[in-house]
Amino acid sequence: MPFQQGLLATPVPVHARHLFFAIEALEALPAALEALPAALDALAGHVDGVRLTLGVGAPLAKALGSQVDGLKPFPQLDAVVENPSTQHALWLWLRGEERGDLYLRAQALEQLLSPAFSLVDQVDGFLHQGGRDLTGYEDGTENPRDEAAVEAAILKAAQPGLDGSCFAAFQLWKHDLQYFKSLPQHAQDDIIGRRLSDNEELDDAPESAHVKRTAQESFAPEAFMVRRSVSWADTRGAGLAFVALGRSFDAFEVQLRRMSGLEDGIIDGLYRFSRPLTGGYYWCPPMTDTGVDLRLLLSA
Repeated sequence: MPFQQGLLATPVPVHARHLFFAIEALEALPAALEALPAALDALAGHVDGVRLTLGVGAPLAKALGSQVDGLKPFPQLDAVVENPSTQHALWLWLRGEERGDLYLRAQALEQLLSPAFSLVDQVDGFLHQGGRDLTGYEDGTENPRDEAAVEAAILKAAQPGLDGSCFAAFQLWKHDLQYFKSLPQHAQDDIIGRRLSDNEELDDAPESAHVKRTAQESFAPEAFMVRRSVSWADTRGAGLAFVALGRSFDAFEVQLRRMSGLEDGIIDGLYRFSRPLTGGYYWCPPMTDTGVDLRLLLSA
């Protein structure tokens, strides 16, 4: 199946850069819209699906008059805790082993897209201790792997241009590490639902433990998704750049609703020391022998 291979590639590269774009001067129609197809054509030649992944937001599809079944904006949840929607038109996910290379590639991509898109946010991510969150806990322990990952994340559809695609949710979580580290070890373990020492799940973890809130097999239907998160740190603070991949947004959304207390009133312990700053939904098109497949966007 011709999906963007970097989505499920392991191990996760040491460095990542997430770029988020808005449509340039959208109010200045029709000139802004006329520049979009040419900019996407130019970008397509750089998207290999491995070192550079492309994600399309609902605002871009709408501006092009295109329809991608399953694509929608990040939801506004009516919950006690905040999960902000900061939906953007375009998401580019760069990966590599050298931070300077990512910086230069990102700069070139920003210039390439400048006639139609403006860069509105960027996040530099990094692999911490082989895949641990900055809290010290292992991230993604229950991730589906190999064929199970493909089954959970990659869409099998009869429609050309949709088969092999993937839906991605992105949230930038900011941790209060000073507060978290001030807690006794057992209290930290209870928030996560695992022991830091050996990553074993706690039999007597409270119902608010993150592991219990997000147990993928506990939903009906089961809510399996693939997480590809890395740590981040900049002037805003530090935490986890969370990416969840699925055949739709359903698995992520039911987990987020339960975490936020909308299912049973119990709020995930993560919110005691962390909160999301951003939230966006993106569609990652499939690949063909000649590059990324944008027919659903550009054939309208």
